[in-house]
Amino acid sequence: MRLKNKSALITGGTSGIGLATAKLFVAEGARVAVTGRDESVFDRVRAELGKDALILKGDVRSIEDMRAIAATVKENFGGLDVVFANAGRAFPSPLNDISEELYCEIMDINVKGVVFTLQAVLPDLREGSSFILNTSFVAQTGEHGISLTAAAKAAVRSLARSWSYEFLDRKIRFNAIAPGAMNTPLISKWGLPDEAVRNIKQELAKKIPVGHMGKAEDVAYAALYLASDESSYVVGTELVVDGGASQL
Repeated sequence: MRLKNKSALITGGTSGIGLATAKLFVAEGARVAVTGRDESVFDRVRAELGKDALILKGDVRSIEDMRAIAATVKENFGGLDVVFANAGRAFPSPLNDISEELYCEIMDINVKGVVFTLQAVLPDLREGSSFILNTSFVAQTGEHGISLTAAAKAAVRSLARSWSYEFLDRKIRFNAIAPGAMNTPLISKWGLPDEAVRNIKQELAKKIPVGHMGKAEDVAYAALYLASDESSYVVGTELVVDGGASQL
């Protein structure tokens, strides 16, 4: 029970990495709140996480939504020990295909959302709390055709370092997790036919040194480590969980 008596908020916590992390946190004793935009899955998520979990509707791009979520969490939990700013968006973006709409969507979800998540919950973060940011291995590899996502995630990596210094006096630890190619619903949200999604996943798996895509649970266990007191001496780092794709 590594998170016993701790309270956690996970943005983008109703599917994929966020949901897997929420399940693990609950199993480790935490009180958990998750956010999401698709209310149609809330009943299923509530059944998976248990009656004590908070399932909150909100868009991280909305300052008002995040303030309302922070207020609800404070009312129910009193304060926070862990925040996993997990909500994000990855989307192919060859230069000539980048529209202003796509630019704003990727940058706002990945960067603006993280900034205003922290701003909303900052008054309620307890001394010694852990704030975890979700980056990506693509910020390190120069992958073809995904420059916007890579740039956004590089910005998030920078935030982890800057905030680590800014909030040293409150003993809040900021760290990042950089997932690699994960077998989650993310690619399916690109609007491609099922066969195309399967082909993309097969090609991605071929590039990974360990020979397969990762699971959401692989990132969840990394988040558990950074959320727990076991990582109390880990500050400002980025933990890469990508099967060696950016390291070998």
